[in-house]
Amino acid sequence: MPQTYRVAIIGSTGRGDYGHGLDVAWKEVHNVEVVALADDNEKGRSAAVEKCGAKAAYADYRQMIEKERPAIVSICQRWVDRHHEMIMACVERGIHVFMEKPFCRTLAEADEIIRKSEMTHAKLAIAHQTRYCPIIPVVKKMIDDGQLGTLLELRARGKEDQRGGAEDLWVLGSHVMNLMHVFAGDPTSCFATITNKGRPITKSDVIAGNEGLGPLAGDAVEASYRFPNGVTGHFSSHRGLGGSPSRFGLQIFGSKGIVEYLTGYLPAVNYLPDPSWSPGRSGAKWQKVSSAGPGNPEPIKSAGLSAGNVAAINDLIAAIEQNRQPLCSAYSGRTIIEMIMGVFESQRQGKPVAIPLENREHPLAMLK
Repeated sequence: MPQTYRVAIIGSTGRGDYGHGLDVAWKEVHNVEVVALADDNEKGRSAAVEKCGAKAAYADYRQMIEKERPAIVSICQRWVDRHHEMIMACVERGIHVFMEKPFCRTLAEADEIIRKSEMTHAKLAIAHQTRYCPIIPVVKKMIDDGQLGTLLELRARGKEDQRGGAEDLWVLGSHVMNLMHVFAGDPTSCFATITNKGRPITKSDVIAGNEGLGPLAGDAVEASYRFPNGVTGHFSSHRGLGGSPSRFGLQIFGSKGIVEYLTGYLPAVNYLPDPSWSPGRSGAKWQKVSSAGPGNPEPIKSAGLSAGNVAAINDLIAAIEQNRQPLCSAYSGRTIIEMIMGVFESQRQGKPVAIPLENREHPLAMLK
């Protein structure tokens, strides 16, 4: 008989709540039992328990973990300031984790989580929906088979709404950083500039970021990364300059064409077979790409946040049973943090910086 996994949920009403449905997705997974929920907000706790169907409720997540001894804990709250302590409370006990992004606030935190999880063999999966998208293997095969020719560059933009700039880099840029990593490999360096109202940021621009992000500064970010095989990646975000439809996503440029990849479990993905990258001149037409391949209709009908969360949970359970890393693991999360912190560290030093970064603390807290 398949194992049934005891699951506990951590949220905090009013301080990140329950993220993008990470509390209720467990209802659609057959081999789990939600045994308890912890929320330090008394009013929100009862509503959250009713919503997810947990059998017990706690104000203190540590007490819940000690008493209920779950196999998996779902860390749901979006606010990132307590992610590290919550993750550590789990992985030091060998408890597996499914969690909302961002992963954590600094590379020092990520390093500590990974060291401890390696010691206890705890698996950690981050709910970056797009990483579990079934179209990713199709695009990777297109690249491997040479349909795009030689991979040349990646171009990504954030949502560029009121959070544009450094906050956008953290909250939404993390999705496209993850995609860059998937398609181009481990980044080797970063060169970036961060500005506020057109001038380079200084210590006086640093504020406490929303949702517990930690130090934050800048309404515009321009970053370039080097990847293996001479591939260059770019990320940009300017506050209040988002497009409609949005430009938020990733474009992959090869010598024979382009793939545009948006975000989500089943996002819009399109392929332009055009070496000039200029359909106005070439007459080339964009083709939709589905999990069945370029030009084929999408056979998977279940989309949205719930489907993406269930796919991520099922991958985590498979990773536990197969003793492998989840698709979006703690290691993936650390690479994303490396790419974000690389922007801040390059700005602090005023030059390109090698990745992995030597500085494992938050560069914005070190500005002079």
